[in-house]
Amino acid sequence: MFSQFSGPDMPGAVVAVTENGREIFANAYGLANINNDIPMGRKTIIRIGSQSKQFTVLLTLMLEAEGKLSMDDEVQKHLPYVPRLEYPFTLRHLASNTSGYRDFLDAMIFSGLSIFAPSDRQTVREIIARQDALNFKPGSAMVYSNSGFFMLYEIIERIEGATFNEILRKRVTGPLGMHDTSLMLRDGSVMKRLAAHYTKRAEGWFHLGWGLEEDGGGGIVSTLDDVVVWQQNLSNPIIGTAEMYQRMATPYVFDNGATGCYGLGLVTDVYRGRRAVGHGGGVAGGKSESVRFIDDGLSIVIIANNDQIAPFTVARRIADLYFGTAEPTPIRLPPGRYRQEGGPDVFEIVVKDGVPTFRNSNMYGGMTGFDFGHPCGAKPERTTDLVLSPRPDGKIDGTYCGTPRVYVPLTADARAAAPLAGRYANTTQGLEVDIDGDAHRGMFRLRSDLGTMNAPIVAADSDLWLLLEPGTDTRPDLPWIATLSITADSFEINSDRIKKLRFMRV
Repeated sequence: MFSQFSGPDMPGAVVAVTENGREIFANAYGLANINNDIPMGRKTIIRIGSQSKQFTVLLTLMLEAEGKLSMDDEVQKHLPYVPRLEYPFTLRHLASNTSGYRDFLDAMIFSGLSIFAPSDRQTVREIIARQDALNFKPGSAMVYSNSGFFMLYEIIERIEGATFNEILRKRVTGPLGMHDTSLMLRDGSVMKRLAAHYTKRAEGWFHLGWGLEEDGGGGIVSTLDDVVVWQQNLSNPIIGTAEMYQRMATPYVFDNGATGCYGLGLVTDVYRGRRAVGHGGGVAGGKSESVRFIDDGLSIVIIANNDQIAPFTVARRIADLYFGTAEPTPIRLPPGRYRQEGGPDVFEIVVKDGVPTFRNSNMYGGMTGFDFGHPCGAKPERTTDLVLSPRPDGKIDGTYCGTPRVYVPLTADARAAAPLAGRYANTTQGLEVDIDGDAHRGMFRLRSDLGTMNAPIVAADSDLWLLLEPGTDTRPDLPWIATLSITADSFEINSDRIKKLRFMRV
């Protein structure tokens, strides 16, 4: 399973498997630093990405237990700079990804500021403060939002009057002896035993780092040994309480009565009839997965210093090996692009090595596999409540947060009803867009006080365009970062984590 990292000059990964708290397998593969030929090890410090969220939620629950806040507090009680939008939203909504608040990373990109460009914490506050709408009514759906965990991070520091690292060390990592686990604010920081983080390009391996300042949503670094200790604490608490971890692992119930996959900083899913609780992570040049099959005593940790591994899939192949089950049979989803019937969302099915994979406008993950062991169909491996199944008529049935959807195939070389050319603005956020081109393709030029973005657009349907990745050409088969949904005098940007970002014609 880790053979791709066994050759020379390869970044790597570390893995541990425990059974009822007893380690039954562990190993390290590849290099922590290719330049200096330093091997990966159990104590190599690596970014764990969004696994950070469970620590942020635990600290929030600890403060609630002490009467310093309530998960039912409206966010503005603690953070006055957060605007009041269509509906109120609470700390519980933030921790469960059900607030509807737009993700600040996507919002940063659609403000013209690359996540690879230098930025600071105040920039994130300003991006959050200028949002003019929610993705949806809080509690009605789940869309992954790093904004929520940034806000919790800010609230924790304001209440405690200390840095997140100081609070984390005092309350969690110190008592558990997790001395190599901390918040590393910036890629490029100097730390002993810190791995370099890599991405793969045509020319070979490259270092990869973001320019933004990290936070409690994705900035923690750790080691294999420390994450194993943390997993064991989740099962048999030394710090925190069993009741806190039960709350974290209890999936959110949406307004329509459907049960999602996300709890409070932990994901609970069902894989082949077995409850799997954990969280994955993806950052610049790193991926991770931590999962516990809580009724079976099996726990798996994978941390990698590269973005080429698929830790979600690998963890489930390890589970198959442990339980003596064959890999689930792939569901045959016809390849092609599909549009939500009556809506703006688009995804693509790409067959890779004979197996369907999933691609949408997520700007950080590219293509991803499916969990074919899900009880309701093919579920993309990303943190989402979307499940798909094919129909005989060539369409695809979907369920999104308990709501049925139908996805219809899009035709190649589509033509819009009219060119989108013109000048547009979102005055609340200070965004201006100029578009030129014909009914097939064009150029999208955005500018704001934060930066600029120039990207091609191609028609996907009579009233829908795809905004392609900046720096690419206008071939319609290229990956896209958002859709542009057209009305008479405006268009709306919809991405994986931003909905209804409206621009009026001026």
